[in-house]
Amino acid sequence: MNHNFQKDINAGLSASNKTLSSKYFYDKIGDALFVEIMNMPEYYLTKAELDIFKNQNKELINALKLDKTTFFELVELGAGDGTKTKQLLKALDDLNYDFRYAPIDISDNALKQLKTSINKELPKVQTEPKQGDYFDVLGSLKTAEHPIVVLFLGSNIGNLPDARAKEFIQKLDKNLKIGDKVVLGVDLIKPKSVVLPAYNDAQGITKRFNLNLLARINKELDANFDIETFEHQPEYNEDEGIARSFLVSTKDQTVTINSLEKTFTFKKGEKIHMETSRKYNDQILNGILQGSALKITGRLTDSKDLFADYILMKI
Repeated sequence: MNHNFQKDINAGLSASNKTLSSKYFYDKIGDALFVEIMNMPEYYLTKAELDIFKNQNKELINALKLDKTTFFELVELGAGDGTKTKQLLKALDDLNYDFRYAPIDISDNALKQLKTSINKELPKVQTEPKQGDYFDVLGSLKTAEHPIVVLFLGSNIGNLPDARAKEFIQKLDKNLKIGDKVVLGVDLIKPKSVVLPAYNDAQGITKRFNLNLLARINKELDANFDIETFEHQPEYNEDEGIARSFLVSTKDQTVTINSLEKTFTFKKGEKIHMETSRKYNDQILNGILQGSALKITGRLTDSKDLFADYILMKI
């Protein structure tokens, strides 16, 4: 049994405002559902960042100011299926850069699939996957003598509350050397009419993605969530620039998690906070970077200005 999973579920459901960590969305079923989400017409985030990586990969490489004569490690946090990153890997390979790709993800299943696909599509690219939580693996960067380029794409940083995002940036900063770089992908603030459909698609894939976490708790922790009695509810405040996803109990009910030997009570209309997705602009990002030695040295946006990839360097 995954004791961290058990501990975090217990802590989240015991809180006065119930919450479940979005990092646990990604079991085998969750991985497949997220691939479906990325292909939804409403989900602009992946397409927008792919636009940058596909059509501006040379500009991205130039912005990183990489030296062809020096070996570097390209470390990706939360690699997923690598669709966007492969565009950069191919460009680096074609231009004969000397590098190793180290994708890091909490999902072992996703890493195995990624390594297999890269070995097939880009056989010359040296790939060394590492499974783990972002914060757990950052320490391994400290000992590297070669330059490091960290990819943190997909606006994954937006899943963290601002205080934790700032903590993440400071930890990343402490584990990088002067001159090391970061490509930070962030979703830009935009109208509700664009944002909300991305988290509430017409096909109901996002709803199934969120509800799958309850199914995972049932399976792995021997619980009895009635999946049909929870509704998916996204919310977005344009002034604040934060989208949030909730599961809402449609009735008064109790849920037993046998592995915890505990019962949890839900009132009708009570929310479980599932995910936060912060949207950014230059001012918000500079606030997150404040207190670290990571400074913005470049910025690329997609053709519709929906998404930005910032180049950061440790000064």
